Amino acid sequence: MNTYLKTLVVDVSSGFYRVNRYKVGDFFGPVDLGLHLSRQYDSLNIGTGLLAGSIFPGSNRLIVTGFSPGWAGFYISTMGGAGLVFNNLGIDMLALTSKAPMPSILYLNRVHGEEVQVAVHPVDIGEIWKSGRKGIYSLTDYTFERFGKYYDNDPRILVTGPAAAVTGIGAIASMPIKKGEVTYVDTWAGRGGFGSKMLQEHGIVAVIYGGTFIDDDFRDRKVADQWFVDKYNKKLAAKDLEATAKYRFEPNMDTGGTFGVNYATLGGKMLSFNYRSIYWTEEKRLEVHEKFVRNHYLKQFNEETIKPQKQTTCGEPCVAVCKKMNDKYKKDYEPYQTMGPLSGIFDQRAAEKLNHHCDMYGFDAISAGGVVAWMLDCLSDGLVSCEDLGISQRKPNFDPDNFDVVADSMNNAEIGCEILDSIIYKRGLMDLQAGARKLARRLAGAKSPEILNRFVTNGFARNGWMVPNQYWTPGALSPMAIMGKYYMHYGDEFYPPRELGRQDAERFKKELILDNMGTCRFHRKWAEEMIPEVMGSLFGLQNEYLQKISRAAARMNSRNSSVFWESERNIDFIYRFLIRKRDVDGEKHPELEKWIAEFEKDKHEAALEFWYEIHKGIQETLKDY
Repeated sequence: MNTYLKTLVVDVSSGFYRVNRYKVGDFFGPVDLGLHLSRQYDSLNIGTGLLAGSIFPGSNRLIVTGFSPGWAGFYISTMGGAGLVFNNLGIDMLALTSKAPMPSILYLNRVHGEEVQVAVHPVDIGEIWKSGRKGIYSLTDYTFERFGKYYDNDPRILVTGPAAAVTGIGAIASMPIKKGEVTYVDTWAGRGGFGSKMLQEHGIVAVIYGGTFIDDDFRDRKVADQWFVDKYNKKLAAKDLEATAKYRFEPNMDTGGTFGVNYATLGGKMLSFNYRSIYWTEEKRLEVHEKFVRNHYLKQFNEETIKPQKQTTCGEPCVAVCKKMNDKYKKDYEPYQTMGPLSGIFDQRAAEKLNHHCDMYGFDAISAGGVVAWMLDCLSDGLVSCEDLGISQRKPNFDPDNFDVVADSMNNAEIGCEILDSIIYKRGLMDLQAGARKLARRLAGAKSPEILNRFVTNGFARNGWMVPNQYWTPGALSPMAIMGKYYMHYGDEFYPPRELGRQDAERFKKELILDNMGTCRFHRKWAEEMIPEVMGSLFGLQNEYLQKISRAAARMNSRNSSVFWESERNIDFIYRFLIRKRDVDGEKHPELEKWIAEFEKDKHEAALEFWYEIHKGIQETLKDY
């Protein structure tokens, strides 16, 4: 095993580079080292964990860190499987500094243990994005056609799309390459807008990397099996099979994956029509879920993807086979939720059309979907016009009582595609360069305050924003230093807000245990416990690893610039959750009754107090000592 983390620091303005070494113990992985490098260079950092290339399943996640142009604070984004090929470079981290004079592709290759080859190649990115399959797909094809022949093994390519050039929510995308063919299984470092950072701050539109380097990484399955037998009375493979059941196939629900399991179980908790569903009766919510989702949207998914077992991995060997496919379309819950029910779309063909259009542009799909749902909501009630949005003269249908699940879903999806076009080409008033909160304030001042009040988002600093994870729970709107991931409590239990803040903080640290080792959270049922013990067995640094995680969490929290909820619908999201917990779930907690009474008396004052109580719980848990 390595005793040093090797970081390739590339000045992309000149192509000069060097390798810095950081002792394991001082730093453990791509998160704590990424935080250090971001402070030192304001760099974009791309790396893997110490277990990359090992026999541990899910250990080949690629971790991207830096100060996010979308969130406006330090952020962590992760991409499945892309660390497996990165490990062949013989480094642990890539740090991009400075800015290329024109949009460029960064080429990294390591042949048979030689020094990493580094080159910066300028390209006409506008023409590439318009050619062939368009956007991220054409850039992937171009990069592979131009540079793929120089690799002995299949390389991996990280790409950006047009969204990275004109917004702060451009993602980094990648598709595994197998036997010389680019697959359809797109994987994303989506949240945080690191595609925008890579292009706007560093001038890099794509990174192609690979090599034949082989290190002495941990590969002894007998030793690992013994660790798991001692801990769980099961070998590694058996425990991992059990831990990843949801993502593969859940026999009790006759479905699988995040899409299948979530939609099979959400019921009245499902969010739809830009969160209008929070105001409905439980009977109506269940009716919409049954009629539009169980009997159509989910049914299509099960018939087209689950039954024929159209599933694969992110690019590394893994029993979870979590990538649920239908032809070229990959079905994950959150993108197919924000650009699904949240946008008034309940048909797979319509959702595929909008999601693929969004992906082609290279957006963070969850944030882009939240903006589309918000604009559709406002357009349906005449708060904004088609001219304001720069789209053709047509109206969405946001009325669940008079809704054709196929025709109206497709109509809403087609309008959504036009809205995304308007963002890219800055038509009408749709300029997201400074972020959606800035747009919301501008529209509220020029048109109606109600426009701002319908936008559900987490605010950070002056203009930072993040569309929340798609679960109806207060944790999704918590004032955490990093939101939009699962760095908060996302269960739907009721906790008094101060205790919720403590739960958020503890979840934050557990997620960091995974991300700092480049481990997929789908394996968290064993990885959260085992990773510190593995650090103890391999390096004698179990306690030091946990201490470093706590310190990294505290240091990120010291930059916490979360902003109190600006939207009325954010407040109602919390208020209506509390009411549902009492009236539907039958929760009897005395604190629940107290908070409902406070909201009934003055919901704005109650919301402010609720927000600060969560904040207190976070602050008292994430201490830097």
